[in-house]
Amino acid sequence: MQFENILVEKKDNIAIVTINRPKVLNALSTKTFLELAEAFGALRDDASVAVVILTGAGERAFVAGADISEFSTFTPDDARNYGRLGWRTMLLIEKLGKPVIGAINGFALGGGLELAMSCTFRYAADNAKMGQPEVNLGLTPGFGGTQRLPRLVGKGRALEMLLTGKPIDATTAEKIGLVNKVVPQAELLAECEKTAKTIAAKAPIAIRYCIEAANSGLNMSLEEAFEFEAGVFGLAFSTEDFREGIKAFSEKREAKFKGK
Repeated sequence: MQFENILVEKKDNIAIVTINRPKVLNALSTKTFLELAEAFGALRDDASVAVVILTGAGERAFVAGADISEFSTFTPDDARNYGRLGWRTMLLIEKLGKPVIGAINGFALGGGLELAMSCTFRYAADNAKMGQPEVNLGLTPGFGGTQRLPRLVGKGRALEMLLTGKPIDATTAEKIGLVNKVVPQAELLAECEKTAKTIAAKAPIAIRYCIEAANSGLNMSLEEAFEFEAGVFGLAFSTEDFREGIKAFSEKREAKFKGK
């Protein structure tokens, strides 16, 4: 896949998507969103890809925010449509059916943090800074920040970040559960690839069901979520991967899953 603003690379069954606008700290333009949607749509349908890593080009930023240069001509309707493009692209990433690991290699601000939060989970470089500074521009987050951030770190911490606009460092982000792990910047991509390889060796259907159950259950009552989980648990019993997993367990060997 060839794009102007992003790069897509494959390493065996792992895909690495890099937002490639380092001169503007990988800012999210309309075209970048459209390319991300096209790339992730293709990766979703590519059976050879088990896990995706999403990162930014250069050493300074994952994504430093939306492309403010586009805002000067926006009407309120334009802004609303831009927000819809953003959150729909991020929802595609969140519901890809395959794990997407966010590799936060620097600034993740505004739309950049919103993009990172749409990933399945996040690892951060030790120099990373994260925040939702939209109030400094007289704006609110437009791509899901007011919704995903409270779900990840709790309402109080989320509102503190949203209302002050102050960024937090990687250590604080790990402490409050915004990122899973902090590593030296030079080791970030390798650490993400290591985890991606571990996940890629598991049963693809079971991985998809786990993601679907976790995402869906957040919008249900606990009893409804338990019932949903029981449903996918039952479906997993119908797969060839389940039979292979049980057989491999009894034979004391590594399972060879085929995603069937």
